[in-house]
Amino acid sequence: MSIELVKAEFDDLNTILQMQKEAFTELYKKYQDTETSPATEKYEDILFRFNQPETTYYFITADNINVGVIRIVDFNDGITRKRISPIFIMSEYRNKGYAQRAIKEAERIHGKQNWKLDTILQEKGNCYLYEKIGYHQTGKTEKINDKMTIVYYEKD
Repeated sequence: MSIELVKAEFDDLNTILQMQKEAFTELYKKYQDTETSPATEKYEDILFRFNQPETTYYFITADNINVGVIRIVDFNDGITRKRISPIFIMSEYRNKGYAQRAIKEAERIHGKQNWKLDTILQEKGNCYLYEKIGYHQTGKTEKINDKMTIVYYEKD
C-alpha cells in the first residue's frame, strides 16, 4: 500500500492535536514524561510550531485515510539539519511500514541529506526503524526521568 504526505492547513490543527494526544497517550502512561510528552501538549503548542516558517506538518495518508502525522523542520539553508519532530502513526495502523515510507517520502520532498531526529532509547522498535533507514546515533542522550532517556540520531 502506498502512502502520501498531504500538507496540513491551519484548519487541520485541532485534528493534528487530537491524533497526537491519542497516539502518544500509551507512551505517556508508560514513561510519565509530563514536561516532554506530545500527549500533554496544548493547541497553542501546535499553533506556535505551525506558524514557524521552517515547519511543515503533513498527514501521512494511506488510501485517503489519515494514518498519522509527520512534522518537518526545514530551514532550506543548506546548512541546518532538517528535523523530524514528531512523527506518529495511529495505533491501529502501526507495524505496516507507514512510518518508514513516510520518512522516505519526506526525504524525497525535502532532500535526502542532512537530517536529525530523536526518540526514546527504551523504545527499541523506534530505534530499529530509524537505524534500518540509515540514521545513526550521535552519542548524545538526555535522561528525562528514571524510566526514559532520549537518544539523538542523524543521517547524512
